[in-house]
Amino acid sequence: MGKTKGFDKYFYYRKSVQAPKEDAKFLGRVYKDAYNKKAETMREDFCAAFALSCAWVQGGAERKALGVDLDPEPLNYGRENYLPKLKPDQRSRVEVYEDNVLNASLPKVDIISAMNFSYMIFKTRANLLQYLETCHNNLKEQAVLVMDCFGGAGVMEPNIEETKHEDFSYFWEQDSYNPVTNEALFHIHFKRKGEKKRKRVFTYDWRLWSLAELKDLMLEAGFHKVSIYWEGTGADGDGNGIYRRTEKGDDSVAWVSYIVGSK
Repeated sequence: MGKTKGFDKYFYYRKSVQAPKEDAKFLGRVYKDAYNKKAETMREDFCAAFALSCAWVQGGAERKALGVDLDPEPLNYGRENYLPKLKPDQRSRVEVYEDNVLNASLPKVDIISAMNFSYMIFKTRANLLQYLETCHNNLKEQAVLVMDCFGGAGVMEPNIEETKHEDFSYFWEQDSYNPVTNEALFHIHFKRKGEKKRKRVFTYDWRLWSLAELKDLMLEAGFHKVSIYWEGTGADGDGNGIYRRTEKGDDSVAWVSYIVGSK
């Protein structure tokens, strides 16, 4: 699954934009920050090929993961390519649901993770609030919802950014931006060495939500505390990949951060 003329789009997506092991460690740290104990159950919303779920169960024998996504293609890809790489005991602790993240009857967990900005498919306040309320109801008594967010002046106009890897290039293109609705259209392109660029391998039609909006909505949904984790800066002035809780972010052209709602 996920292959077009020998091109495995999910492989290149993971290689370009995902770091499942690092994300799993971050989720564990965020939960411990909130409750000073270890989390056991994690639900990965909009999970696609559920790489994060697989990484989560590798972090400890007590850990269980649930992946939720409506699209059967990436779910099947994960079943065929990621699950077989786990040990039998680890595989037994991963559950995959072809379901809507708005399903209020999903099992309760310690952590719900909504990464890769996929919640931005909810374009109205009412729809996003419904999702956040559903998450709140699907969390245990001491639990967190973790979402990533991006912004900055650079996302308020069309642009394209190329990231070069050893044998291919990854392109993140913002095709359009509407300041009236805060809606934007994005595409991912790939170009392997010696081949033509594969355009629009993935496309995202999103509303860009600000951290302030997300914080207000989380509190309205019932979370008692909302924390922002902001990326630190290295000696070269670029992000260093280390996220800490903060009350103030940098006025950067482009930034990525995490917002955590504690129940």
